[in-house]
Amino acid sequence: MKRRTFTTASLAGPAILTAASQASASAQAKKRKGNLKQSVCRWCYRDVPLEDLAKACAGMGLVGIDLLTPAEWPVVQKYGLKPTMASGVSNIANGINRTEHHAEISRQLREMMGKAKAAGVENIIIFSGNRRGMSDEQGMDNCVRFLEGHKAEAEDKGLVIQMELLNSKVNHPDYMCDLSKWGVEMCKRVNSPSVKLLYDIYHMQIMEGDVIRTIKDNLQWFGHFHTGGVPGRAEIDVTQELYYPAIVKAILDGGYKGYFAHEFIPKRTPLVSLEEATTLCDV
Repeated sequence: MKRRTFTTASLAGPAILTAASQASASAQAKKRKGNLKQSVCRWCYRDVPLEDLAKACAGMGLVGIDLLTPAEWPVVQKYGLKPTMASGVSNIANGINRTEHHAEISRQLREMMGKAKAAGVENIIIFSGNRRGMSDEQGMDNCVRFLEGHKAEAEDKGLVIQMELLNSKVNHPDYMCDLSKWGVEMCKRVNSPSVKLLYDIYHMQIMEGDVIRTIKDNLQWFGHFHTGGVPGRAEIDVTQELYYPAIVKAILDGGYKGYFAHEFIPKRTPLVSLEEATTLCDV
């Protein structure tokens, strides 16, 4: 399965709708602690119509849905959910590390910032792009130049541009922003509350491990989180090498107030798996 390459118009079968009802009923019987603002990435549930997903998420105690386009925002807002991360600015392979992309991505970003501000959407995802032979230092210079040109507008609008950390070892070969150290240095150079990193726990476990210490040392630069089990972006349960309750505790102990979005691939009944993950991380 390719990440974020799915069709939102696909229809769910009766089993999925039944699972949605079961998950919602189960979640409604529970009282969430609510210390962590949990959401979910849309692409992992591509076979569930967005309206059904939003209804189920509201019942589970999730606060929003990640990686939505502006056309999808009203659907989730109808159920009291937030579009927790806007998508549609740059793409993984072709990002802001190359100056030849700056004009087009700048246009995309300015358009998205206007729509996000009007709709109350706080976060916009952006990507570094692949190296293609470029040095990491040159790529960082180019990324910093781009972000410095947009940080004032983002600050004025109360928005955060989130550069995602992705692994280049398994899923995204040649991607430049593939280490926390590189991303943190980029954020330090830009030095804006409106430019942060989307720390993807799955991707960074593959690239560098040492997740809890990295989070504790750099939490001020991390504006958003994604989950996923390792190996295989599996469900975040006891069968894989990341123990999410401890990770969540470290995040909360640092005073984090942002969103924490589930981005694992459900292996069982999708929305039941999501409800169980929500409970696991309700620390």
